[in-house]
Amino acid sequence: MQEIFRFLEALRENNDRDWFHANKEWYLRIKAEHEAFINRVIAALAVVEPEVEGLEAKDCIFRIYRDTRFSPNKQPYKTHIGAYMVRGGKKSPRSGYYVHIEPGNCLLAGGVWCPEPSLLKALRQDVYDNIDEFTGIVRDKEFAKYYRLDGEKLKKVPAPFPKDFPEAEMLKFKAYTVTHGVPDAFFEGEDAVERVVDRLLLMKPFHRFLNYTVEETWNN
Repeated sequence: MQEIFRFLEALRENNDRDWFHANKEWYLRIKAEHEAFINRVIAALAVVEPEVEGLEAKDCIFRIYRDTRFSPNKQPYKTHIGAYMVRGGKKSPRSGYYVHIEPGNCLLAGGVWCPEPSLLKALRQDVYDNIDEFTGIVRDKEFAKYYRLDGEKLKKVPAPFPKDFPEAEMLKFKAYTVTHGVPDAFFEGEDAVERVVDRLLLMKPFHRFLNYTVEETWNN
């Protein structure tokens, strides 16, 4: 894993096509190492999490190449590598497990990111209708020790929900995601996979809640 961090640090300082092409073999080595790591994470998760059964790392890992067509940032490469593990892989609308490796900014995360308007409306409705269950999940002592709801929020409570709803802040989110920052060393050592999986599985009840809504919305 240290080699992965070294490559990403070098890429951060040399984010251009000439450097990348000159170091393509280095990239392919760390790409293979990352895929092997994610495959081990998937295998360990799958023991208790049906959402990742049958997945392979290639289904989950995002490309390192940036789409710069509509971005003011024209750097051609991401300076991180990430994998989203859930039924359907990285393009799935389902709430799943995300592992983000970036020197100085590593994190574990999950949830439904950037949902379509109909799905977001349904998620808010289910949070409203089942607020005790939802807050019980996100405020669980062990879960809240590591994860927090984050992301952009509306300034006002969206219609049709009452403005005086006691948990109104829970309805303002534009997506339902949680994150947990970890040090780079979190991914190092012989027990790294076990450590990552143990921490990821704390999100299982959160995913179960959100995916009930995803399934209802996408099946209708």
